[in-house]
Amino acid sequence: MRLTILGGGGFRVPLVYRALLGDRAKGRVTQVTLYDLDAGRLSAITRVLAEQAADVPDAPEVTATTDLDAALAGADFVFSAIRVHGLEGRVADEQVALDEGVLGQETVGAGGISYGLRTIPVMTRIAQRIAELAPQAWVINFTNPAGMVTEAMAARLGNRVIGICDSPVGLGRRVAEALGVDPAEARLDYVGLNHLGWLRGLRIGGRDQLPRLFEDEKALTSFEEGRLFGADWLRSLGTVPNEYLHYYYFNRETVSAARDAEKTRGAFLLDQQRRFYEQVADPHAAAFAAWDRTRLEREETYMAENREAVDAGERDSCDLQSGGYEQVALSLMRAISRDERTTLILNVRNGGVLSLLDADAVVEVPCHVDADGPRPLAADPLTGHAAGLVCAVKAVERDVIAAAASGSRALAVRALATHPLIDSVTVARRLFARYQERIPDLAYLR
Repeated sequence: MRLTILGGGGFRVPLVYRALLGDRAKGRVTQVTLYDLDAGRLSAITRVLAEQAADVPDAPEVTATTDLDAALAGADFVFSAIRVHGLEGRVADEQVALDEGVLGQETVGAGGISYGLRTIPVMTRIAQRIAELAPQAWVINFTNPAGMVTEAMAARLGNRVIGICDSPVGLGRRVAEALGVDPAEARLDYVGLNHLGWLRGLRIGGRDQLPRLFEDEKALTSFEEGRLFGADWLRSLGTVPNEYLHYYYFNRETVSAARDAEKTRGAFLLDQQRRFYEQVADPHAAAFAAWDRTRLEREETYMAENREAVDAGERDSCDLQSGGYEQVALSLMRAISRDERTTLILNVRNGGVLSLLDADAVVEVPCHVDADGPRPLAADPLTGHAAGLVCAVKAVERDVIAAAASGSRALAVRALATHPLIDSVTVARRLFARYQERIPDLAYLR
């Protein structure tokens, strides 16, 4: 079976390859094709993968190319993890927004809108090439903003494009462990959009365990989200939010912490990855060891500003465990290619699961997955402020997708102005103008 990875020179590719190395079952991936525009990054990551596979018999064969058509032809699965305009774009997303006093995180608020506006045109063209060159391939999308990009690609690929994210599975694992139950036995009631969802129940043998969590102060504050949001707020909600909702519930604090930080998250990662790729350019360097050190530093500092904003302390070792999006991707491929039926939280077309959204809206919900692909499971309706947030953010996503398709400046500004974390049409217009100045990929919007 052949897997093509778009963005194959990206830093997180070795995580995907590590999952593949651990899969020894019949029908596993035997060929991996890395595609990237940057030949130097491709070379560096290819070296890391070679060192990963050094002691693994029958490791999947790895090839690398800068030719998109060659990468797509004959693929059974296409994994997409592209970053349009690189980390330099992320730095601009963050800094332009912070200069206006609003959040610039790469998938939430102004930064996410800017990222989507430059990414969707690229991904829709790629979707068209996949439809032409590999029409039977399943596309696993990790390109951010994942829900928005998946919905745009679905216009050309239908249900054969599936968005994945590691946040929901990580949340479910941490809550299960806080309760002292096996995560593999837990059934999660999780619903929302990508980076905007809530864990409403965790059932073992049909019994919801969340009420027990809310009654246990020690357990409730023993994991990442409990420390981020605080026990009192989680009890008020009656749910455990995805960590990205911290940007909504503690917006002023996170913006203030980001403005006070020595550098933005994007700037930190840009410097870190430049050092890594420069180091691995030395043919005598231990490529995998350098990558692993850099990965650990990256994980340890994840959402550091949010934790600082609410004095949540350092990340615990349990929050650094692997088994995130790469395991979701592997489980998804196995379920489809081998009919290994499973349940996964995925970004898929809504169908009729959430009545407040139309059938084509991409939502993040538990899905039954088998050889026919994913099917979202029935879910109780969203209510109250969660329903309002989901509808508001989905409307923004739709404006971004429409702006990218039409080249409409007016729709792009409307997306910025109507986002819940941007409170001014005037600010939205300034944000758009500055993003266009900093990011050449947005010149198409008129």
